Amino acid sequence: MTNLVFLIPIALGMGALGLLAFFWAMRSGQYDDMDGAANRILIDEEEADDE
Repeated sequence: MTNLVFLIPIALGMGALGLLAFFWAMRSGQYDDMDGAANRILIDEEEADDE
């Protein structure tokens, strides 16, 4: 029972940190261009090694 006294606040703190990290990512624009990242894989870029 005494283990729960330590584990519950630690779990709540880790959840709050994860939520804060998610909100930080949203504010910094990490999820602004979801389609661009998906389409960038399909673009065949020419390599400039023909010097």
